[in-house]
Amino acid sequence: MAKSKDVRIVITLECTECRTNIDKRSPGVSRYTTQKNRRNTTGRMELKKFCPNCNRHTNHKETK
Repeated sequence: MAKSKDVRIVITLECTECRTNIDKRSPGVSRYTTQKNRRNTTGRMELKKFCPNCNRHTNHKETK
C-alpha cells in the first residue's frame, strides 16, 4: 500500500501562455509531469519548459 505522507509527490506542470493566448500555433495546452520534494519545495513550482503548441520555451506552473 502507498504511504499517504510521501516526501516526493508527482506534480503536473502546465504552460501559462497556452491558457491565456488564443492566437497560437495549434490548439491545446502543454503539460509535463515531474516529481518534487514536499519538504524542500513547499510552494508552487515554476519551470521553463518547451511548449510544442507555442513552439518556444515558456514558463510552466504547477497545477492542483
